[in-house]
Amino acid sequence: MNLVDAIGNTPLIELRRVSAGLPVKVFIKCEHMNPGGSVKDRTARAIVVDAEARGLLAPGATMVEGTAGNTGVGLALLAAARGYRLVCVLPEKMAVDKRIALRQLGSEVIITRNAPLSNPDNFRNVAARLAEEHGWFLTNQFHNPANIGAHYGTAQYKGTGEEILAQLAAAGHDTISAFVCSSGTGGTITGVGRRLKERDANIQVVLADPVGSSIADWINTGTLGPDGAFAVEGIGSGSVPGNLHRDVLDLGEKVSDADAFAMVERLVKEEGLTVGGSTGVNVVAALRVAARLPAGAPPVVTVAADQWDRYKSTKWMQAWMEREAASITLPAPLPPPPAS
Repeated sequence: MNLVDAIGNTPLIELRRVSAGLPVKVFIKCEHMNPGGSVKDRTARAIVVDAEARGLLAPGATMVEGTAGNTGVGLALLAAARGYRLVCVLPEKMAVDKRIALRQLGSEVIITRNAPLSNPDNFRNVAARLAEEHGWFLTNQFHNPANIGAHYGTAQYKGTGEEILAQLAAAGHDTISAFVCSSGTGGTITGVGRRLKERDANIQVVLADPVGSSIADWINTGTLGPDGAFAVEGIGSGSVPGNLHRDVLDLGEKVSDADAFAMVERLVKEEGLTVGGSTGVNVVAALRVAARLPAGAPPVVTVAADQWDRYKSTKWMQAWMEREAASITLPAPLPPPPAS
C-alpha cells in the first residue's frame, strides 16, 4: 500500500452521548482520520489522479490551489508522494496553524487579504491568476468535477457515499433518514448525496451552514441570503460553488459559531473525537434533524471533517485552552517526612 491507497475507508461510528434521548441513531463518518487529517484528502487524491490520467500533470509540474487549508494539506501529501511542486493561496482569516502545516509539508504559501469572490484579491481569483500567468496546473477544487467523484465514487476508488452504505449495511441498516453535511466546495455533500439518493430517493440531504453564510437560504428559498461574518473555517460562502448542486439538496440548516464550538468541546470530551469547528456545525445540524424524526426511523449520518490540531491558534480554541488551564490546580505541598 502507498499513501494514495491509504486515503479513505474511514470508520463510521455511532454518536452515543451527544445524541442521548433522540428518537433515532446518529452516525458520524470519521474523515478526520485520513492521513492528512481531513475529508479533503479524498478531494486531493481524486484531482491529482484524474489530472495525471488526462495528461495535465507531468513529473516536476507545479500545482496551485486556493484553499482554506485542508485541501492544501491533502495536495501537499500527494505532491510529496508524486514529485510535484505545490503553491497554496489562503485568505488571511484562516488559522496560522494551517499556514505553518503547509510550509512544514513543503508547500509554498501565499496569503491574500479577505475579499469577496467578486474582488480580484480573493484567494480563489489569485490562484487562478497565478496558474494562468505561470502555466501551473490549477487544481480548482470549487469547480473540478473530480472533487464530486471523490465522494460519489470512481472506477478506481470507492467513494465516501459507497463506504457509508456498506458500513451501514454491516451495522444492520438498509438505509438512512438523512445525510447532513456542510459545504466548502460542495464536493462532499453533492457526491455523497447523489450516491445515497440513487440507493434510496427518500433520503434527505441537508446542508449544515454557518449563520452568516448565504447558502442555506439559497437551498430553502432559491435566493442567496445575506453575506455575513462567521468564525468557522472552510465552509459557508456568500456565493454558490460550482460543485454544490442544488438538485441533490433538500434543506439548509443554520448553525451559529457559538453552538458549533460548544459542540466541538462536547465531541472531544464525550465522544473522544478530536475535531474542528465545521464538524461542530455538522453535528449540531444532524442532531436537530434527528430530533424531528419519528422514533424508530432510519439513522442520520454526518461527517467529522477535520482534526482540531489546525485550530489551536484561533480565538475560539485559545479561549477553550485558557479555561482548561485555569482549572488546573498546582499540587499541595508534600507532607514532611516522618521523624526518624
